[in-house]
Amino acid sequence: MRRFAQVLRAIFAAALLAIGAAPAAAQEAPMTGPIAHLPAIAGDYFPLQSQAANRLYHIFIRYPESYAAEPDRRWPVVYVLDGDSLFPLIAPTQLFLHYDEGLPEAIVVGIAYGSFDPAVNARGYDFSAPAADARADQGGAPAFLRFLRTELIPQVESRVRADPARRVLVGQSRSGYFALWSAYADPDLFWGRIASNPAVKPGRDLLLSLPAVAPTRGDLGVVLVSGTRDDSAERREGARAWGERWEGAADAPWQANLIELEGGTHAASLGGAYRAAMLWLFNRAAAPRP
Repeated sequence: MRRFAQVLRAIFAAALLAIGAAPAAAQEAPMTGPIAHLPAIAGDYFPLQSQAANRLYHIFIRYPESYAAEPDRRWPVVYVLDGDSLFPLIAPTQLFLHYDEGLPEAIVVGIAYGSFDPAVNARGYDFSAPAADARADQGGAPAFLRFLRTELIPQVESRVRADPARRVLVGQSRSGYFALWSAYADPDLFWGRIASNPAVKPGRDLLLSLPAVAPTRGDLGVVLVSGTRDDSAERREGARAWGERWEGAADAPWQANLIELEGGTHAASLGGAYRAAMLWLFNRAAAPRP
């Protein structure tokens, strides 16, 4: 893990040198160095200084294999939280899902901090909601959501041929909480949401509440994948409570699916969790509900 972080830091430094003093949002920086020889994850990179969240994020983009050959096509975009560790896993998994399962190719966007050092990596703050049971170092989810809505998504969709109607948000553990919470806070922003073994607090009640703003579309989908070997009984119980609240509920503003991944562990089974969730999202009934 330490070696991987060192490689990522070298990549970030090279990319920053490549874009020079020009504003980050205005430049494209194809990946350089050894990662350029790994086509399953190579693509573009740019740093993005967020005004909403008041921190720097490192953004990685992996393109579908046929992206250049189909210049008129718009593509689903998978936004991957915790990109420091999850982007190198999800990007090739998406490629294999196209090969093996016939799922549409997709653009994959990784949102990374550039380090696992808690002084830099703010996942505990960014991915937790303000709530009565939140600690002083939690509660940054509204600012991070503004970053996604007003800064990152517009930047990505100005750079790539994205299909805004088919955005997918992926989170694991603490970022899985954010994926679920974002459905409450801004349901229309993502067509699909995937939460793998999500944390359930602070603010557990928000995950079981109707959205703060009613969605305007009827094709939204939210998937929670819970590993039967997740080492937290609290997370497993929270997943079951979420499924009981939303699966098939008459007042559900989205189609909801709880997938219990047999033998799945907390983190190492993310590839299987992503596969199961994406198959459901893309193969579910397409007819919008009233």
